[in-house]
Amino acid sequence: MLTGNSSLPSGLSLRPALSNDQAFLEKLYQDTRQDLLQIDGDDELIHAVIEQQYQVLQKGAGEHYPNAMHFVIEKTQTKIGGLIIDFGHNEVRVVYLAFIPAARGKGYGKGILQGLQLAATQTGAPLSLVVMNTHFNAIHLYLSVGFQAIQQNVTHTLMMWFPTQKQIITGI
Repeated sequence: MLTGNSSLPSGLSLRPALSNDQAFLEKLYQDTRQDLLQIDGDDELIHAVIEQQYQVLQKGAGEHYPNAMHFVIEKTQTKIGGLIIDFGHNEVRVVYLAFIPAARGKGYGKGILQGLQLAATQTGAPLSLVVMNTHFNAIHLYLSVGFQAIQQNVTHTLMMWFPTQKQIITGI
């Protein structure tokens, strides 16, 4: 499904995250949580909260999606992002998708999502994710590739993309 990377744009690839990727993935998470920099406290407290939230992501992904696959996204063998994806019984769930600041806005996220849509189509399942309501660029990206807002609360929105019957039958 995600092997071979043939459905990804040229130069973009996924590989399983390894233990030596941990520092990169922690830094990547820190870069995506600019909202936590607004906490009223000293730098030590802020970094402790960000670290705690990263651990919550890792623990929560493990508990709720024990079969999730953890990937590093690379562009011409340079680490540019991270992905946690779970192929469940009823849906394919994007648990986490993030890019380093220098890789944002270049179409890489769109390429990854389209590859995931192809994988979801091949399983006959919808692709789902939850996004923070303050991540306007991400929401715009998800809408641009056909996701729909399904459920919303004060802080987050559940979005889903549904393959058409024709896509399921033809596999594209």
